Amino acid sequence: MASIADIRASKVPEVTLVFWIIKIAATTLGETAGDAVTMSLGLGYLVGTAIYAAFFVLCVAGQIRVRRFHPSLYWLTIVATTTVGTTLADFADRSLGIGYVGGSTLLFVLLMASLAVWYWTEGSVSVDTVNTPRVETFYWVTILFSQTLGTALGDFLADTSGLGYGGGALVFLAALVIVAALYYFTEISRTALFWAAFILTRPLGATVGDFLDKPRASGGLALDRFTASAVLAAFMIACILVFAQRPAKRPHGSEA
Repeated sequence: MASIADIRASKVPEVTLVFWIIKIAATTLGETAGDAVTMSLGLGYLVGTAIYAAFFVLCVAGQIRVRRFHPSLYWLTIVATTTVGTTLADFADRSLGIGYVGGSTLLFVLLMASLAVWYWTEGSVSVDTVNTPRVETFYWVTILFSQTLGTALGDFLADTSGLGYGGGALVFLAALVIVAALYYFTEISRTALFWAAFILTRPLGATVGDFLDKPRASGGLALDRFTASAVLAAFMIACILVFAQRPAKRPHGSEA
């Protein structure tokens, strides 16, 4: 019989500073790796989406199958969501022709709908409760929508507003600072602030990734996408190996 600690333990990591550092690296890796397949290899957005969608499904299946939190598998699945999010957003924005505004609006509606159905079904959208197959399914679908939305938002701000990749990254970084201030100085729902920060880290990573690998004429550094992806992956692996991560645990009386 499972202990009380096992029952309460989530299959996602405790939210700490290290969590956010790895998350930003993962979102940046998702942008460079996604562009590497669709642009550098010339496979296009549709084929790239199909490849990374299959990778995402395999990772989620593995994540749901295991009984306990495994940092390496968890972060591999996060990377899968960021890569498929990159190619899927680019496909919707550019190949389908709905544009950044249309793509961002559609993805925002899907994200809010996912959270609403999750809350209506389970009574909570807290990541501390992610320890059953059904809740894990809600979690990963919501993560996928948030990562895809983040890509569209990052492209919209960087390309349409005229801020460029560096300016766009600064805007999203400033927004994250505001969320952090709200966390430390207000009593606003921690669950709401978590999802706000989770969503904002994606366009931050997307704009940083574009800044690294886009041509200099477009405001980027024109770094090799495969090299940038390898460096980011190595950094993530080092963080996972060096910094111990514990599964989140839901305390008594935790909020929804």
